Amino acid sequence: MTFVVLAVAAATHPAAGQAWYGTYTDARGLATWLITSMTEPQFYAAASASLGLLLGGLFAHLAQRGSRRWAGFVQACGTGIWPSVVGSALASLVLGALAWGWTLQPREWQPLFVPLVATAPAMVVLYGPALRVCVTAAISGALLTPPASILVVDYVCKPGHLPLVVGTTAGMWIGALAAFGICRFLPWMPAPGAWRAAHEAEDPVRTGAPPTSFLWVLRRALADFSEAQFFGNEWASGAMLAGAVIAYLTSPSTLVYGSGLFPAVLASQAITALAGVLIWRRRWQALGFYPTFVPVVSVAPATVLAFGGTLQSVIAGALAGALVGPPLAAAISRRLPVGFHPFVGNVISMSVSTALIVPLLNLVPEIAS
Repeated sequence: MTFVVLAVAAATHPAAGQAWYGTYTDARGLATWLITSMTEPQFYAAASASLGLLLGGLFAHLAQRGSRRWAGFVQACGTGIWPSVVGSALASLVLGALAWGWTLQPREWQPLFVPLVATAPAMVVLYGPALRVCVTAAISGALLTPPASILVVDYVCKPGHLPLVVGTTAGMWIGALAAFGICRFLPWMPAPGAWRAAHEAEDPVRTGAPPTSFLWVLRRALADFSEAQFFGNEWASGAMLAGAVIAYLTSPSTLVYGSGLFPAVLASQAITALAGVLIWRRRWQALGFYPTFVPVVSVAPATVLAFGGTLQSVIAGALAGALVGPPLAAAISRRLPVGFHPFVGNVISMSVSTALIVPLLNLVPEIAS
């Protein structure tokens, strides 16, 4: 019973502090909504956190262009094409808001942020930074991802009292499967993976260094905070977290959908990031990348919201997510056909692991009480 009550309450959180209600003439509200949406994948939805993410990402990109040793992990899945990836993602976010903003109503949240972290950036990483690819990615992500997420949230998550992140991430992989499938028949799209293979052959150092120390573990755990936006860099994550903390200190109600649970969410994310990288460190070393970021933006914060931020829920959600989310994502991604970015497996894992873990934790008396 406790879980059901909290799940229903959590479904109303997203409307708290909403800046835009789909009125296309409200340019200021739309601009504010677009900025805050950049950190909605982390459950923050704070302007200062979003600006920190962008500025940190830009700083890291310039440092990487200058071959600075302290630049951190190469952004955009190790490709370094950060401007094209973030530009396509932002364009898709804007187009998606314009196409589907009419679905918003006062105190009625819709997952319109999803194009930012779904098809658009993944398609650019897979196909390369050509203008025709960026335009195709932005448009397909804007048209396909939001309606899929909206339908799953409204007709599956809310009636079934599931965390809304299950629906938002489900829409991401449903839209991505459709978009990448269509790309096979578009004559202007290049061969998937060809651009990256050619450029990595020219510059093999861009694949990143293997984990060798606990300092690397800390750096990787921090970078995982911004991996959902295809940044995956310590500077970007650090600046985003600094902005989120500033927002919480100045106006606590602006974060985590007005729930007041930002400290608990942040704690759960930190625990699951560290635990995930430590547990799957050997996979990182063997493969060069492992999706340890998956529970940072799904299971861990969703568990906090579902159970009110109790200490038991913070720890249980973080550890369960770290154990289940990454290997499930990797297993699904390995089985995807050619032409589908592994991000599809990552978001499927977010949907499935959250839908399984959060209800199962409700059966544990120490957590559900």
